[in-house]
Amino acid sequence: MELNIEQLKDSLKKALADLKKAKPLTEHSLLVIGCSTSEVIGATIGTSGSNDVAEAIFDVLQDEKVALAFQCCEHLNRALVVERELAERKFYEPVSAIPIRKAGGAMATYAFSQMKDPVLVEEVQADAGLDIGDTFIGMHLKKVAVPVRSEVKSIGAAHLTMAVTRPKLIGGIRAVYEPNVETE
Repeated sequence: MELNIEQLKDSLKKALADLKKAKPLTEHSLLVIGCSTSEVIGATIGTSGSNDVAEAIFDVLQDEKVALAFQCCEHLNRALVVERELAERKFYEPVSAIPIRKAGGAMATYAFSQMKDPVLVEEVQADAGLDIGDTFIGMHLKKVAVPVRSEVKSIGAAHLTMAVTRPKLIGGIRAVYEPNVETE
């Protein structure tokens, strides 16, 4: 498959716009990204990591005003690359590993090389997520994940799924979920 980097970036920007329509994201929001750059270029996950694809995706995401967490592959137990400041603020405990292409994946490795002060953490509770290439980010989302549908179905050749989260609805039929609702 011939990969057009500008088309890849445009698809990602459109998908992000759809994600943000479903749930506005702020500088306090955490967005988890799982990405198989191999899948983006049309190869099997974990076989042909691409630094060019990782760079393009990272560049688009840098324009977002959110905290980012890049999921590693299963060889690092799907740990995440985050800025140390985020890890400290959220009390995420750093682990002792550095992603490389063959143990972490091209996307996480590229993100680690570009962040100001990156660390790996075992888990996060993200507000939203992008899963490019079916890398299974669900374990890193808050408890109630809601799928987001987009006209963008793939990034390159990789299948795209997205989700946002919401607070749990608790309390049953007597509970009130919206402010300013008459209560008796």
